[in-house]
Amino acid sequence: MQRSQFKYRPIIGLEIHVQLATRTKLFCSCPVVFGAEPNSCVCPVCLGMPGVLPVMNRQAYEFSVRTAIALNCQIAPFTKWDRKSYYYPDLPKNYQISQYDLPLGFDGAFDVPVDGGGESRRVRIRRAHLEEDAGKNLHETPGITQVDLNRTGTPLLEIVTEPDLASADEAYSFCVELQKLVTYLGVSEASMQKGQMRFEPNINVVIADGDREYRTPISEVKNLNSFRSVRNAIAYEIERQINDWLADRDYVIDKRSKENRGWDDNRGVTEFQRGKEEAHDYRYFPDPDLVPVEIDDTWLERIRASVGELPRERQSRMARSYGLTESDAATILSDKATADLFEQAASAGHPPTLGKQFISFWSAKANERKVAIAALGIDAERLGQLSLMTADGIINATATATIAEKMLACTDPPRTIAETEGLLQVRDEGQMNAWVDQAFAANEQAVRDALANPKKMQQARGFLTGQVMKISGGQADPKIVGKMITEKLANMAG
Repeated sequence: MQRSQFKYRPIIGLEIHVQLATRTKLFCSCPVVFGAEPNSCVCPVCLGMPGVLPVMNRQAYEFSVRTAIALNCQIAPFTKWDRKSYYYPDLPKNYQISQYDLPLGFDGAFDVPVDGGGESRRVRIRRAHLEEDAGKNLHETPGITQVDLNRTGTPLLEIVTEPDLASADEAYSFCVELQKLVTYLGVSEASMQKGQMRFEPNINVVIADGDREYRTPISEVKNLNSFRSVRNAIAYEIERQINDWLADRDYVIDKRSKENRGWDDNRGVTEFQRGKEEAHDYRYFPDPDLVPVEIDDTWLERIRASVGELPRERQSRMARSYGLTESDAATILSDKATADLFEQAASAGHPPTLGKQFISFWSAKANERKVAIAALGIDAERLGQLSLMTADGIINATATATIAEKMLACTDPPRTIAETEGLLQVRDEGQMNAWVDQAFAANEQAVRDALANPKKMQQARGFLTGQVMKISGGQADPKIVGKMITEKLANMAG
């Protein structure tokens, strides 16, 4: 059968693990440190030694609830801890402390932009629960697997969606937006390079052949650590499953078991790892060493108040209120502290100009220093003043960039810097007329060419404006100069 003879529809759900930005682990006081000497951040609790007692990290629970609220989840007033039993070399206790039948958040929804046309898709959130991470197997020495348990016990928020995504691109967009959300909320760095956010898509395909529908078996692709890998792995899996069904019509969900697969980024393929475990395989039971968590109204409202305005809502408001493009607003919002600084500066400046400056040279300066704009150390008042001076034509674009550079090294107001450096634009029309006359006298051939050929008038105007700016040392107002040159050429043409 040819592909053109049937229709197919992908069904995609996601499981996302987000490492929370706590100082210590979930059930002990060991520090959460990336890149530490292997097995240097461990203790009897996270190593699962006999007789030890775990104690819950309150901050991790609050971070999880904050995220669940932002995902429009119902928050469970009562939840408990469960032991999820399985054996891996990097799991020293032979069980993971997690939440099974009573997750802290459930029945949520997250709206994700799709198709780039302002449309969005609502993705239902099945559950959000808190659990501890396992360690890490190292394969750096040929023929040997080593185990680093520093990551053991690190708090993870697992977010599970309903299978509402319909393409690899939609899944990609969901992951990007979720990363923006958790970093904006301050609950995670969500660095892919550090393994702080990992994705596991579940994929199968509905194939319609005439009046009959077939569903391929569900595959879960494990531990993807980049947006690109999420998109490519899902796209590959969709094609693989369709092709496997074409080759064998028994390749359907009720005749084949679920699979766990790995992604080989170099080859661009998924590979079978093992059959997918079901819940009963983990032998869940309540952890006897941890008390349940009961969250009362006062505690919940305090966490809810910490969520505030969400990124997509704030993006639309900032674009509307400050004359920004949606794209520029999104860029500014990529760091919450920077967005807060922008809004403070906007009250003292010219918001559209300020937005352009944040996107251009302030972003460049921040990138050079590998920090956010908010960490450059320039207060909102001075940022606003610089944008206002630029918008009012008191300084030109070149002078603005020069002043911005000097603002990084001192606390002087931008006007003081402009005066000290001689960067204020001259508004004296008598002085500018003199500079225009000087430019005309020094460039008589350009003036004659413009007068002889009206098609060259615009080109001559631009050239002569540049000459005036050169003569004035950049102090002339180019708008006024341009107007003067146009009038002078018109008078000379008669």
